[in-house]
Amino acid sequence: MTMRIVLVGFGPVGVRFAEEILPEVQAGRVELTIVGAEQHDPYNRIMIAEYAAGDVSRDGLIVADPEEFRSAGARVIQGDAVTAIDRETHEVVLSGGERIAYDRVVLATGARSNVPSLDGLMSVSPDASGLDAQLTDGVTVLRSLEDAERVKAVIEQGGRVVVLGAGILGIELALLLADAGAIPSISHFGPIPMPRQLDRGAAHVLVEQMTRAGVTVVPHTRAEAIIAHDIDGRRTFRALVSSDGKRLEGDLLVLSCGVQPRAELAVEAGLRVGRGVLVDEQLRSWSDPSIHAIGDVAHVQDPERFGDERSVPGGPSGLVGPGWRQAEWLAASITAEISGQACEPYREDVPGIVLLKASQIDLVTAGDVQVDPFAPTPAGERAPEVAMWADPQHGTYVKMSTTDGVLDAFVAVGQPRAAAELSVLYQRRGELPSDRSLLLRLDAADETLPRAEGRDATVCMCNAVTAGQIEDAVAEHECTTVEEVGSCTRAGTGCGGCRVRISELLAQREVASA
Repeated sequence: MTMRIVLVGFGPVGVRFAEEILPEVQAGRVELTIVGAEQHDPYNRIMIAEYAAGDVSRDGLIVADPEEFRSAGARVIQGDAVTAIDRETHEVVLSGGERIAYDRVVLATGARSNVPSLDGLMSVSPDASGLDAQLTDGVTVLRSLEDAERVKAVIEQGGRVVVLGAGILGIELALLLADAGAIPSISHFGPIPMPRQLDRGAAHVLVEQMTRAGVTVVPHTRAEAIIAHDIDGRRTFRALVSSDGKRLEGDLLVLSCGVQPRAELAVEAGLRVGRGVLVDEQLRSWSDPSIHAIGDVAHVQDPERFGDERSVPGGPSGLVGPGWRQAEWLAASITAEISGQACEPYREDVPGIVLLKASQIDLVTAGDVQVDPFAPTPAGERAPEVAMWADPQHGTYVKMSTTDGVLDAFVAVGQPRAAAELSVLYQRRGELPSDRSLLLRLDAADETLPRAEGRDATVCMCNAVTAGQIEDAVAEHECTTVEEVGSCTRAGTGCGGCRVRISELLAQREVASA
C-alpha cells in the first residue's frame, strides 16, 4: 500500500527530507506532496546575508530544482500554504480550499524572526500561512529573498544600517555590511555580544575587532521606539530610540532579535507545543503519531519523562546541521517502516560548534565557556580546569575548559589553527596536551607541531562531512573546485563557513600531486 506523505515546508530541511525519500517515491511506495509558501525555488536561507552583501549570487542560493522532484513523481505546490491540519479526516487544507489526504504529515516549516514591540513600529502579525509580519518601511528582518533585496538596495547606496541584536547572525550581517561599503552600527541589550556563547574576555576582543572592521557597537541599549518620517506618503524609518534617549539614525533597521518556530499550524491543530512542536525519539508529535516535525520547528524530548511537565527543557538547535540529520533520519525511518524493518531511534547531537562567518574575524566557540577559573571552589567540589590566553591588542583570545583533560568547552578568537584543532578535539571528546600552550603555537608562522586532524576530522559541520570523504571525492570524481566538492559530498552547501578549509584541502592535494 502506498504511503501518502504531505511535506509542509520547502526550505533546506524540507528539501533534504524530500531528496532522501525520493527513491521510495520513484518505486511507487510513497505518494509525496510538497507544499511551499514561497513562489521561489527553494534556497539556502543560511546564506541570505551573503546574498544581500553581494558575496553570493541568486543562483548560488538555490538548493534544489522543483522539476526534478516532479519528474520523479512528487507533486510540488509552490506559492500556496497549508492553513490547517484536519486530524479527524487526515487531510491538510490549503489557503485556496483544496484538501489533500495524508497518512503522514512532515512539518518542516522552520522559524520566523522575532519582531520586538517598539513604539511607532507597524507590525501585522503572521498567521499559519507561513508568511512573515509586514513592517514599517525601512524596517526589515532577514529571512527571505525579499528581505535581502531591501538590505541589498541600501548597501548599493552606501547607506547607514542599524542592526538591532548582537547574536551571531546580527554580528555576521554587520561585518558583511562593513565589508560591502555600507555604514553599519549594531545595538544590543546587555554588556556583551553573543552572551550565550562568549565570556567577557572573548566578547571584549570581538568588539575591538568589529570596531576595527568599521562596525559601531552600542551596548546596554534597551530599544523602545523608532522615529519614522513621511516620505511620499509612507511612514519610513529614520532612527532607533533607546530608553536612555540615545538615537541611532539610519536608512534601514534590521531586526536580528532571534527566531521562533513557525508552529502556528501545530497549535491550531491541537498538537502539544513547547519551544517547537514536541516530538519523541521517532520525531513523531507527542499528540499525534501521524505527524512529524524536523528542523527549527522540532522540539525533541522524551514524552515519558517530561509529558506531565508544564515547561519542557530543550528546544530546536537553530542550526541547519541537526535539521538535516533529522530529515535524513526520518526518511530512513519511514523507508525502514515501509520495508517492515526496525530503525534505531533518533539521537540528538552533542551541542554544536558555533563558527562566526566573517572574513575579518576568526571566532569559534563550543560548550559553556562562562566558567570562572578564579572563583572560589566550594568545599568538596573540584576546581574547574581552565586554561586561558589573552592578547587583546593583537585581537587574540583562547579559553579552554576540561574535565580530566577532556575538552568540555572552548572559545578561540584570532587563532584559526588553534580553533580548528580544538574543534576536532571537542568533537572526538579528545584529551588536550598537558602543556596547553602547545595549541597556541599552532598559529605561529613556522608551525610544525603534530595536529589531531586526519581523515576522520569533520570539515563541514552542517553536513558532517569529513576530510577523508572530501579526499575520496577529489580522488574518485576529480573535483577541483569547492562547488564540485559540494556537488559530490554536500560539504560547503550549508552555512559556508567551511569553504576556506575545503579550498585548503584542494590546494594541499594539488601541491602533493605536482
